[in-house]
Amino acid sequence: MTTVSEVLNNLKKEGYTVDFNLQDNCLVCHGNALQLSPDEFQVDKHYRFEGPSDPGDAAVVYAISSAKHDVKGTLVNGYGISSEAMGADMVKALRENPAFSASHDESPAPALKSNDATPQRPAGTRPLDAPLLVLDLPQALAQIKQEPAWHSSDRNALTLFKSDGLRLVLMALHAGAELKTHTAPGTISVQVLEGHISFWTEQQTAELTPGQMLTLHPGIPHSVVARQETVFLLTLAPAAARQ
Repeated sequence: MTTVSEVLNNLKKEGYTVDFNLQDNCLVCHGNALQLSPDEFQVDKHYRFEGPSDPGDAAVVYAISSAKHDVKGTLVNGYGISSEAMGADMVKALRENPAFSASHDESPAPALKSNDATPQRPAGTRPLDAPLLVLDLPQALAQIKQEPAWHSSDRNALTLFKSDGLRLVLMALHAGAELKTHTAPGTISVQVLEGHISFWTEQQTAELTPGQMLTLHPGIPHSVVARQETVFLLTLAPAAARQ
């Protein structure tokens, strides 16, 4: 299964028929007004998809069941710059699967997260999180411009690091490419490594070239235009993780 729709169709055949929507501290099914609090459901499995050209394309599909309400369904949630802000209890509920949790008398080793190979990036697994992770920016710069997405669209993106409290995404834009007005669910920083971008908010405009960076508070609408071929490092600290 290589697409979100394929996963949803297969999960529906397995009985996950309810379409859940995410709110700060509950899951909602608008069809029958059902609401599930974090302690009323469990995540049976999940599938993560990394968009080939934009962090906004990325998504996680959750297969969710509730013994209390005798219901099974799916939740599709974006991550990266477009992910939903969630309450701490909901973040924990979606992250932890009781079937795989360590017992109370065990001391589990730090989790090691990785990004599996996809049709867009068939090279194999690469780490996204570890107790200590060394990132090779020159290698990432070379990779992002070698991938098919860079040659077939006006941009490409590569997630370098992802944890509950921090995400690093390398973004490459062809001259003239635009990230249309959007908001981020946390504080961000933008550091230009190559090229030149214009960064707009309703109150300010910033012109960034190599060696310059900016920071922006959560929820402020902004847009980006590449004045020439540009690569920048996007850092996101999700608001829920900072509470």
